[in-house]
Amino acid sequence: MPTLHDPYVRVRGAREHNLQDVQVDIPRDTLTVFTGVSGSGKSSLAFGTIYAEAQRRYFESVAPYARRLIHQVGAPKVGEITGLPPAVSLEQRRSAPGARSSVGTVTTLSNSLRMLFSRAGEYPAGAERLDSDAFSPNTAAGACPECHGLGLIHRTTEELLVPDPSLSIRDGAIAAWPGAWQGKNLRDVLDTLGYDIGRPWRELDAKDRDWILFTDEQPVVTVHPVREAGRIQRPYQGTYMSARRYVMHTFADSKSRTLRARAERFLTGVPCPVCDGSRLRPEAMAVTFAGRTIAELAALPLADLAEVLSAAGGDDTARVLTADLLARIETVTELGLGYLGLDRTAPTLSSGELQRLRLATQLRSGLFGVVYVLDEPSAGLHPADTASLLAVLRRLKEAGNSVFVVEHQMDVVRQADWLVDVGPLAGEHGGRVLHSGPPAGLADVVESATRRFLFDGSPVPVREPRAPSGWLRLLGVDRHNVRGADAAFPLGVFTAVTGVSGSGKSTLVGQVLAGALADRQAASTTADLPAERPVPGCASAQGLEAVDRLVQVDQRPIGRTPRSNLATYTGLFDVVRKLFTATDVARERGYRAGRFSFNVAGGRCETCQGEGFVSVELLFLPSTYAPCPDCHGARYNPQTLEVTLRGLNIAQVLDLTVESAAGFFAGTSAAERSLRTLLDVGLGYLRLGQPATELSGGEAQRIKLATELQRARRGHTLYLLDEPTTGLHPADVEVLMRQLQGLVDGGSTVVVVEHDMAVVAGADWVIDLGPGGGDRGGRIVAAGPPREVARAADSRTAPYLSAALRLH
Repeated sequence: MPTLHDPYVRVRGAREHNLQDVQVDIPRDTLTVFTGVSGSGKSSLAFGTIYAEAQRRYFESVAPYARRLIHQVGAPKVGEITGLPPAVSLEQRRSAPGARSSVGTVTTLSNSLRMLFSRAGEYPAGAERLDSDAFSPNTAAGACPECHGLGLIHRTTEELLVPDPSLSIRDGAIAAWPGAWQGKNLRDVLDTLGYDIGRPWRELDAKDRDWILFTDEQPVVTVHPVREAGRIQRPYQGTYMSARRYVMHTFADSKSRTLRARAERFLTGVPCPVCDGSRLRPEAMAVTFAGRTIAELAALPLADLAEVLSAAGGDDTARVLTADLLARIETVTELGLGYLGLDRTAPTLSSGELQRLRLATQLRSGLFGVVYVLDEPSAGLHPADTASLLAVLRRLKEAGNSVFVVEHQMDVVRQADWLVDVGPLAGEHGGRVLHSGPPAGLADVVESATRRFLFDGSPVPVREPRAPSGWLRLLGVDRHNVRGADAAFPLGVFTAVTGVSGSGKSTLVGQVLAGALADRQAASTTADLPAERPVPGCASAQGLEAVDRLVQVDQRPIGRTPRSNLATYTGLFDVVRKLFTATDVARERGYRAGRFSFNVAGGRCETCQGEGFVSVELLFLPSTYAPCPDCHGARYNPQTLEVTLRGLNIAQVLDLTVESAAGFFAGTSAAERSLRTLLDVGLGYLRLGQPATELSGGEAQRIKLATELQRARRGHTLYLLDEPTTGLHPADVEVLMRQLQGLVDGGSTVVVVEHDMAVVAGADWVIDLGPGGGDRGGRIVAAGPPREVARAADSRTAPYLSAALRLH
């Protein structure tokens, strides 16, 4: 029987998701790591059960009215949990940060710095003291009125709007204008206004060119379209919109990401002429501390900012506020992020940098006696960064807390005090605790998929790297912290790009290389391009013509609502609906494919609008969700569910796992192809109707990869993947690597940004950036086959790659 001072968190009868009546005891005041293959149930145990129950208990003590204002997870399916302290969760956030988000806002350091300037700043004689909001570019009180606190204003030029002045307006000289009917309408309006749309652009009068591109006038004229054979075209009232006005309107107001991205190609950002890029009003910029404005301090690397603040001195108020700032900065620099400035915008940060900034913010709370539940804190971290992460986790534990970590990184697992291994496999084949105890005890658990990777020390087989079929070269790369680098990517092989967080990997691959190839593909639809041509972010690129198709696979969600799921994204749902439409019952009733979609009226349950659940308002308690009282979660109406395919209705088919569906649809080639590729990338445990909102970033990336794998391959394809092993157990990494190596064997090129040394060791070519992050990175310190890079003297990756290759 547990006592009042029981040192264990004891879980009894956990049945959340695929957990099979789990009973487990976990000691408090330890660093406990939960392991297991993807989908085994470890997150269901750590987050879905332990953390969810701790949160539920806390909210029981909160006033009912206040509970309505707080997002809550549901009560977990568990018999009993005893010995559970309050819990703090740090899950991975995969949503993209906005342009106004920065290092300062993520860490809340900006709040402290603004307070310092408000209360202890040096004001001009006679100036009124400002509130801290006046030092924020994200408030009406502080934002520069010209650029609205962005620091940049968007401009366009004739060269951007008309890249080829030898063309006439009729032939598409104004590249910024829309295509199809909209573009034709604007050309017809110009023609009606009396402008010569048939002459080459460069031959038009300068005054006319300026009006056509930049006027703010919007004249309305009666357009008489040229009659086309077989079509009657009546006159209509056409409104003119200049190229600049169209681009600015599209960029600011369009809800289409594609249209906004296209408009951005014709814009350039320049520092705001009013605030000089500081983003603030003049009143705030007139206040200084230690002789510097708040914009100047925010631009300093955090390590340098700490030095300035330490030497600043001042009155008691200044000393209290600077002491608080220095303590907060110390936590961030301890995690290796001292090279970042507070004004560094969040979208320019790597996922590893963002993850550590959020962790640093949590660590400053100084809580005692709680359970910290962390979701793969090493995700996106170079092995060199993992060491500092482990030191911080240890410090949290030594402060009197329990640290529960869901993790796949074996270096973190080896440092655990206690190990909970869940498995043996994913989905319905998992959900059992195979081991709960010190890590060494896992060596005796034969069923465990983790065991081999934790204890196997056998030599790595020597594999001969493939020979490149050609080279893609980026010369003079100049973007963010990558300055003047020349990078060469071999074609027809597997390349891994490595380096510590912030070294420039994502800039080089995800922005410059991807941008160069995407730009060429967009422009090459009508004209042959030279092999060497200028591209954004670098002086020139060579070898682009050897790549026929670019496939960029990232970790962004495959959908933002529960209506998007695995089956809809891969196209499998279309196949399934056609099969149901072809059944005898459906043909007799005249049901078409739309009948079997829960997104449209007709076949769906109208009570829940095809959601499967309804929101229940509980007055002063928070709203809760309950299965729909009519369809009981099936999402369809009774008439639709009467149609069966081989004994299952449409709702039951969507509830099948990929593995089960592969057997169910055996013999149906269109379905088999989709399901086979999903199995090949290790996603057999997911349900066909699994909502997109329940998928991790790693799962979303593998679904995208599977969708690409099922397509017919034409020409030479280059696949770019950004940390494809994030969220994957080493056993799942092996499955993924077989697929990626198969793509290369089939004649494609694969380039991955990666921190997993097992993946890097299996590459044909390695490009290592660094040596550090930020200003201390951005150059290529080593390039070559893995065994060659493993011996590079200046590379921080080399020792870890050498260990993975077991060269010592």
